[in-house]
Amino acid sequence: MQDIVRRLRKAGGMTNNSCGIHVHLDGEPHTPRSIRNFINLIASRNDLFYKALQIEPERMHYCKKMDEYLVEKMNHSKPKTFANLENIWYSGYSGNRNGHYHNSRYHFLNLHCFFHGNHTIELRGFNSELHAGKIRAYIVFALAMNHQALTQKSASYRKVQEENEKFAMRVYLNRIGFIGDEFKSCRKHLYEHLDGNAAWRYGSKENCHSRRKKPKDDEETESIVDTSERESTAHIPDSEDDTDIPFD
Repeated sequence: MQDIVRRLRKAGGMTNNSCGIHVHLDGEPHTPRSIRNFINLIASRNDLFYKALQIEPERMHYCKKMDEYLVEKMNHSKPKTFANLENIWYSGYSGNRNGHYHNSRYHFLNLHCFFHGNHTIELRGFNSELHAGKIRAYIVFALAMNHQALTQKSASYRKVQEENEKFAMRVYLNRIGFIGDEFKSCRKHLYEHLDGNAAWRYGSKENCHSRRKKPKDDEETESIVDTSERESTAHIPDSEDDTDIPFD
């Protein structure tokens, strides 16, 4: 794949800000539960993913964030069949569901093609690009999220912590398997645009120590949004050299 991208670039291929890369994932292994997982995984990280992927303003109309009404209804109803899932997906839309350019398709995660297309789940949240390393990162990221949605028992739709964006993204990437030299370039491309410290949740070792000394009453007043996303440590050892490797 990377060789193909390099050949396109060498042949004079070009992109612009109005284009995007859409990754289609096989829908055959999915169940209503796994698709709800997928929706929740993205909804809980809407802002983080959009900043990490630098989605161009020109594309926002065609790549909207996950709709809050859809997410809430999906998690309230917890559909057990694809028919029920489909009705929730199209609720609020008029017109023929069989049309290719149905308005429901213009989201980061598109299920219109799953129900009335080639039975794939489409991720539309990637900018047009002829950088082979970035395209590889997009595809691997999509595959890893898909695997998580398929194998995880459940996923919360509640927002994860984002006060330290780089740490939040690094925790998530570690969780979905982006560990070791094989994924070094992918990690770099996916959190290079985020703010914060990738190694320390609260910015530094000193800040973590000061928070541990906080009065108990103050700690109890802190709101923890999603206990399933709570991490057992405020530090990820930064022993790896996250400089890029030649994937461009």
